[in-house]
Amino acid sequence: MTTIIASTNRPESYTLKVAEYYKQCLFNLGVSSEILSLANLPEKIIHPAMYESQKIEDWQPIQTLITGTRKFIFVVPEYNGSFPGILKVFIDACEFPSSFKGKKAALVGLSTGKYGNIRGIDHLTGICHYMNLEVMSLKLHIPNIHKEFDENGELFKEDTLKFTKQQIEKFVEF
Repeated sequence: MTTIIASTNRPESYTLKVAEYYKQCLFNLGVSSEILSLANLPEKIIHPAMYESQKIEDWQPIQTLITGTRKFIFVVPEYNGSFPGILKVFIDACEFPSSFKGKKAALVGLSTGKYGNIRGIDHLTGICHYMNLEVMSLKLHIPNIHKEFDENGELFKEDTLKFTKQQIEKFVEF
């Protein structure tokens, strides 16, 4: 199973729109996937019990999804030169090392600036390596994300469509 993680808890985000685009592209290639939006995490995720063996009750369905996932796509917006803190909290709440060890991931960086979250994707890559999560070498960085969608809410820029298609096809083979 593939899980696409929309790595922000901001409602109605560009991150979620990109995650939905990836889900549709995977579907078109015959690959089923789920989106986990970090906007839907339990409110008590920052409670200290999340670090204990007995997690909060609302966490178990999320942990079950992560445990059953073999491949991940992280869609990651830039927050203050890195990735959102909620993504780190999410990773820390997952069972270690079994949640990510020996699995695979693709990374997609987004920003409203001109670099597409290069630094944040580098930070996340280091964390993935520590967790023994194999990261696909083709990482995508989409700058100026607020200019990437047309009036219908669809990605439309030729280069973005070309490179996302390339990354998705490689991810399916990965």
